Amino acid sequence: MSKKIFLYDTTLRDGAQMKGINFSLEDKLGIVDQLDKLGIDYIECGWPSSNPKDEHFFKLIKNVRKNHIKIVAFGSTRHAKNKVEEDINLIKLVESGADAVTIFGKTWDLHATKALQIPLEENLVLIEESVSYLKKNGIKEVFFDAEHFFDGYKDNPEYSLKAIKAAEKGGADVIVLADTNGGTMYYEVGSIIEKLAKELKIPLGIHTHNDTGMALANTIEAVRKGAIQVQGTMNGYGERTGNANLCEIIPNLQFKMGYEGLGNNIKRLTKTSRYISEIANMSHSENMPYVGNGAFAHKSGVHVNAVMKDPRTYEHIDPELIGNRRKVLISDLAGRSNVLFKAEELGIKLDKDSEAVKKAIELVKDYENQGYEFEGADGSFELLLKSAMGTRKYFFDLENFRLIVERNKKDITKSCYRMTSEATIKMVVKDSEKIHIVSEGDGPVNALDAALRKSLIPHYPLIENIRLIDYKVRVLNSKSGTASKVRVLVETMNIKTKEKWGTVGVSENIIEASFEALIDSIEYYLHKK
Repeated sequence: MSKKIFLYDTTLRDGAQMKGINFSLEDKLGIVDQLDKLGIDYIECGWPSSNPKDEHFFKLIKNVRKNHIKIVAFGSTRHAKNKVEEDINLIKLVESGADAVTIFGKTWDLHATKALQIPLEENLVLIEESVSYLKKNGIKEVFFDAEHFFDGYKDNPEYSLKAIKAAEKGGADVIVLADTNGGTMYYEVGSIIEKLAKELKIPLGIHTHNDTGMALANTIEAVRKGAIQVQGTMNGYGERTGNANLCEIIPNLQFKMGYEGLGNNIKRLTKTSRYISEIANMSHSENMPYVGNGAFAHKSGVHVNAVMKDPRTYEHIDPELIGNRRKVLISDLAGRSNVLFKAEELGIKLDKDSEAVKKAIELVKDYENQGYEFEGADGSFELLLKSAMGTRKYFFDLENFRLIVERNKKDITKSCYRMTSEATIKMVVKDSEKIHIVSEGDGPVNALDAALRKSLIPHYPLIENIRLIDYKVRVLNSKSGTASKVRVLVETMNIKTKEKWGTVGVSENIIEASFEALIDSIEYYLHKK
């Protein structure tokens, strides 16, 4: 049995149907480039006859150099009222210049009679004529997407089989069995494909949706039973609950089942997954298998201790194989091993029996009890370690700060109000010079940030290079209402080196929590310099 599986991505078509996703032309071109570098075999890029943006995309992509990937256009069988040679959908598919075409057709008798409202035999003619038209007009590879196939087969196996045989007769290169509603169980997929293998002469593919959480299992089972083309989306994007996730399918096929997959390119998988989540403006799932930020994260001291001795104790593969990395989380569950691992990761040498380690563990547990969390705040944790070691430096001494927030009527005729924030800071820098600075900002945190910078840049010019790029607030005990304690997590970046770090602050006062996180961010950077 061949160990080659053809990987087919439909992020730009099926994935784009997910709530909250809307790819621009530039986005689509960027994703094609990244998936080409990854080594994906086919990428379905849209429906040329459905909208001007997709039609324009296919004109642009013709002139883009590609190393491996084949561009696929998507469409449907001809409209029942049209002659095949006059059907605009099929004409646009031929004119798209795509390397391959996928068309879907009805293989569930329910859809033929209820959705299309045509006789069952006429639907078979639509399928055969449409596939044949594409092949006769120069499309080298035509894939027939058997929509709702598994539901149809379970209702009326004889008709569903006739439908895919019509596509085979028309010249289809692959029949792609679609679990469009996502309700099929893996053992049903396996049983049905075994029966089809005896009836068809051409290869099968699989296209699954995740409405019952079975998309991955159904895809793997289809491959086990002989499917050679696997369709899915990056990060599992797709309508309703999403499609089969290629970021899970590919490493399972390659590492667990011995298929070719992506070869050495699989080391790009994590990077590509995160790139696409950024382009899609979707949060990257922390606990996504293989590529998630927490896929190889360890929190329990017992686990960390074992992983430091042999990673196989709590990791099923080496995270570096797919471009991810091991993480040790610092929390109130942390033990000596967590602290030592994290210190080593940060480039800090600690003796496992030192007082600094004991002190660091005590500080972590005390801070976490107050509501601090260091999982996303490596900058604050490194400062905590330096405090435990007695090596933390203090570059300035804050005496006090004051904030004034005013709402001023800007335009009486329009009843518009303008909010202004003013921060005043008094501090001592370099043990001698007292500074008294006033700054304005768009809000109180922005005003404080501006005042801090204005105070410190004359003494530490490198602070010009850093920017706050993310700001998150979490209410810790919401039952207390507006008196609740909050945790503020900020992310800062050096705009020249692109290095990023997180810092944390906690208080019943959101301004104080924010200011603490800001100060940690600056002190962390100054320690590094």
